[in-house]
Amino acid sequence: MTIVILLALAAAAQPLGAQAKATPRKPAAQTQPAKPATQTPVKPAPYQPEFVIPKPTEGPGQSSSAVTTPINPNSYRVGLQDEVKVTVFDEPDLSTMYRVDADGSISFPLIGRVQAAGTTLSELQQRITTMLAAGYIRNPQVRVEVNQYKSQFVYVIGEVRAPGKITMTGTTMTLLEALALAGSPTSSASNEVIVVHPIRPSAANPLSASDVEGARITVNRKDLELGKAGQDVILQDGDIINVPSAQHFYITGMIRNPGTFVLDPGMSIQQAIALAGGLNERGSDRRIKISRLVNGKLAELSVNLEDKIQPGDTLIISGRFF
Repeated sequence: MTIVILLALAAAAQPLGAQAKATPRKPAAQTQPAKPATQTPVKPAPYQPEFVIPKPTEGPGQSSSAVTTPINPNSYRVGLQDEVKVTVFDEPDLSTMYRVDADGSISFPLIGRVQAAGTTLSELQQRITTMLAAGYIRNPQVRVEVNQYKSQFVYVIGEVRAPGKITMTGTTMTLLEALALAGSPTSSASNEVIVVHPIRPSAANPLSASDVEGARITVNRKDLELGKAGQDVILQDGDIINVPSAQHFYITGMIRNPGTFVLDPGMSIQQAIALAGGLNERGSDRRIKISRLVNGKLAELSVNLEDKIQPGDTLIISGRFF
């Protein structure tokens, strides 16, 4: 009996001991809220004006990188009737357009007449700056640009609708622009356009009699209109563009369309026959003859299909025997 009571007490005491030995759970760690990231204050960008006018201390050969000039201020020289735009910083009454008069000067407020013709833009800018600084404006800042080019011309002559002197719209002009301003070539115009670049004499480089005419450039007009040629021909002041009259040849005999045709440079006999519509049903491409003026006398010559036609030739197409 005593043993049964001891076993019952031992069984009842075992879960209590197990509970005593159990390790208590630790409370879950609380997640701390994330701190907001520290933002570095952004410094505002420094103010930049739309353009910077060069200071008077800059020499003629220096230019500010912020100034955008359409042409080199040290190359173009102002001419008569040019319109220049003068900007004086903080002086709106002085900043306007000025036309170069016939005496080569402009009339500028405060300082009177300023010689402009023959000067570069940098030289004119420095001249106005110096004159304004002489008792009128303290440390003036001046900028000079060309607003309208009126002193440079090219000459278009020959078979165009409006031949004459063409005012250039800039320091250079393309050949196609000049022909368009001259009213385009007439129906009698040749397919050749001749451009002459006159060579200007100087004290250092006097010209000989052979150099007076200058360099000549010949451009095919059809290729020019199609954009295949003449794109590299840049006109300058004083250039001459000549559109000569078309040269002709005549074709007769056993041909579909006999008559007079415009002669393209380098045209062959075969190309001339094709231009006239080809041979008719009785025509032959053998025994072709040309009537040509040779040493002042009219001669009849035998030719091949590859031979070239000359101005004034009469092409005679013979018929077949059978």
